Amino acid sequence: MPHTARFAVDPEFTVGDVDPRLYGTFVEHMGRCVYTGIHEPGHPSADAAGFRTDVADLVRELGTGLVRYPGGNFVSGYHWEDGVGPAADRPRRLDLAWRSIETNQVGTNEFLTWAKEQGLDPMMAVNLGTRGIDAARALVEYCNQPGGTAWSDLRIKHGYAAPHDVKLWCLGNEMDGPWQTGHKTATEYGRLAAETGKAMRQVDPTIELVACGSSNAAMPTFGTWEREVLEQTYDDVDYLSLHAYYEEFDGDRASFLASGAHMDQYIRDVVATADHVRAARGAKKHIRLSFDEWNVWYAARFVGERNLETAETPRLIEDTYSVTDAVVVGSLLITLLKNADRVAIACLAQLVNVIAPIRSEPGGPSWRQTIFHPFAQAARFATGKVLRTEVTGTRIDTERHGDVPALDTVVTYDEESGAVTVLAVNRGQEESLDLRAELRGALSGHRVLEHLVLADQDPDAVNTQAEPDRVTPRAGGGAQVTADGALEAALAPVSWNVIRLVPGA
Repeated sequence: MPHTARFAVDPEFTVGDVDPRLYGTFVEHMGRCVYTGIHEPGHPSADAAGFRTDVADLVRELGTGLVRYPGGNFVSGYHWEDGVGPAADRPRRLDLAWRSIETNQVGTNEFLTWAKEQGLDPMMAVNLGTRGIDAARALVEYCNQPGGTAWSDLRIKHGYAAPHDVKLWCLGNEMDGPWQTGHKTATEYGRLAAETGKAMRQVDPTIELVACGSSNAAMPTFGTWEREVLEQTYDDVDYLSLHAYYEEFDGDRASFLASGAHMDQYIRDVVATADHVRAARGAKKHIRLSFDEWNVWYAARFVGERNLETAETPRLIEDTYSVTDAVVVGSLLITLLKNADRVAIACLAQLVNVIAPIRSEPGGPSWRQTIFHPFAQAARFATGKVLRTEVTGTRIDTERHGDVPALDTVVTYDEESGAVTVLAVNRGQEESLDLRAELRGALSGHRVLEHLVLADQDPDAVNTQAEPDRVTPRAGGGAQVTADGALEAALAPVSWNVIRLVPGA
């Protein structure tokens, strides 16, 4: 028997607006994300600045509008001054985060210029591990001050007359983690973050600031960290960060497919903590969330940074993703959208090669991993407002997350065009799922424009250099609006689905 799921949608009942920054990504100086990823002088596709245009084409196709840079753990030992000025004069440094030799051939100006060319808004991180207030406020001045000061005039001397005008800044990275260079307690970090943020805003009052939340929900200080940091920084920051990675453990695929349930609870817990601090302070503003690292990552396969041999541009955590991984990534995207009232920013980590939707080979081709497709489709189609849905129907029991709905779904509505997008995941591994959604209010009279499916008879199928399009979205069959005004569709097992509806018969 197929699984079943029912829900109703009405544009009068919304969760919140879809912030385009939910479709962000992440570039860290780690492995081959930068070097031989986005940047490779001498590659047949390289532009005059050494950036790969084949990779840039895929970045634009991915549809991301935001990119976080330069880390990640890397930033906690980074001297941004090493990456500006004449390339021939830049020092080679030992990066302690990933035991790598950093050549500094790509730095602030090169990256921000590349990002602008791809239509990406930058989200810059400052080093609060080994550095602090002075280096951070100097970087804001270098990037954003038009001229007439020491740091802005240095940028102009380096050949960049116009300011970069970076508006979004991270106050460090994962400072709760003992692995972090310059790891701090919540009180130590909160105090430093608050004072750094104040100084950065003295340089440019228009910037927005992200404080570090916990590195993941399993940290022993989770919850306490958020509370103590916000008690120090509440008046001085706009967002609090969350990080989470998911993988399949011990063949427990049912729990893996239900990873979105964990992400949803994680978000709810952080919101509750932030709102507790708000209430205790009598504050009016609500802290919003920046889920600025998330993805599927098979971390259990990683040897650990302390076991790495020192190398230049090493191959680090270049996971190859399956259909199942893509379905989980789709479910995580659904979860972020379902929390659009509080999650304003999210960054798929990372962009190229390092646990990434895009892979590339030195001197060779680039291609789309399976996880590329749900991200690109959501970024393209899931815009406007998120509508409320309450799903009833078949539930699946999982060891890690309890029982969860077989259907994971979110619906967005574009008021201007009337377009509706249904993103749906069937978590069932063997059974198809019969979906029925009642279309109410302004959605009455809509018709199905298309139904796109990412699935395969082999849920472990992957895309490779030899077969880059082995897994790709295809047209689904059978999605329709019935005479009584309900959307009906049959969803294949372990599948990601995009159903688009438009007004008119």
